[in-house]
Amino acid sequence: MKPPPFQYLAPTSLDEALALRAQHGSESVVLAGGQSLMPLLNLRIVSPAAVIDLGRVPDLAGLRAENGNLSIGAMTRQREAERSPLVHERSALLRQALARIAHPTIRNRGTIGGSLAHADPAAELPAAALALDAQLVARSSTRGERTIPASAFFQGFLTTALEPDELLTEVRLPADPGRCSIQEVTRRHGDFALVGVVAVVRSDGGTIADARLALLGAAPTAVRATEAEALLRGAPATNSTFEAAAEAAAAGLEPSSDVHATADYRRRAAAVLVRRALWEATS
Repeated sequence: MKPPPFQYLAPTSLDEALALRAQHGSESVVLAGGQSLMPLLNLRIVSPAAVIDLGRVPDLAGLRAENGNLSIGAMTRQREAERSPLVHERSALLRQALARIAHPTIRNRGTIGGSLAHADPAAELPAAALALDAQLVARSSTRGERTIPASAFFQGFLTTALEPDELLTEVRLPADPGRCSIQEVTRRHGDFALVGVVAVVRSDGGTIADARLALLGAAPTAVRATEAEALLRGAPATNSTFEAAAEAAAAGLEPSSDVHATADYRRRAAAVLVRRALWEATS
């Protein structure tokens, strides 16, 4: 397999990268870690006129604490974030999500921003970003910077709110709002999830004060189970509460059938995973 011909561009500064993105627009694609883009190029699913490689732009990588948030540069490697003491201190959910991405070899190259911008519905990071109400920072050479909430960023299958002249530059994660759990069904360790659930629960005694549920592999993009979340808030942390929330979460799903699993299987599995995640997050 060989990719189609394209112009390879390797900027060394953010300003240069933004200028190239503005110049080539929708005719260009951005190369971050390349774990998703290279197979798409080799299979000729995408045929860009230009590939903009961000690997030489130092300003786009790094982790820091800022205003109570965890700020992550878009080009930060997943393995670096996974092993970061700052991530271990501030975001148990992100740490769990990173550990479930493929294998260490993949995470050594894959980037935080690349996964989010790719917006694969079966990936862990988009669901984690939704559950944490992350803020994603985009920048254009002409319009400057804007902040997009995760709830508005993921718009469909491999589709985000990024404009053709924009780059995702930073991800801002607030502190985990409660205890968390990630549950998935995969055929093998490291495979994309057939379906999965990210749960964050804050309890006050035996009562659920707040709950967030994001599902992956169950729709064209990662989704929040808002009706199930509403059922959980103020309810006791009991089996009947979790059963009702699981039913509500699954009822709102419209998964697809493919060679890996049927829509009905994904819906049923999602309900089971919601219950497991809620139990783990409250036990």
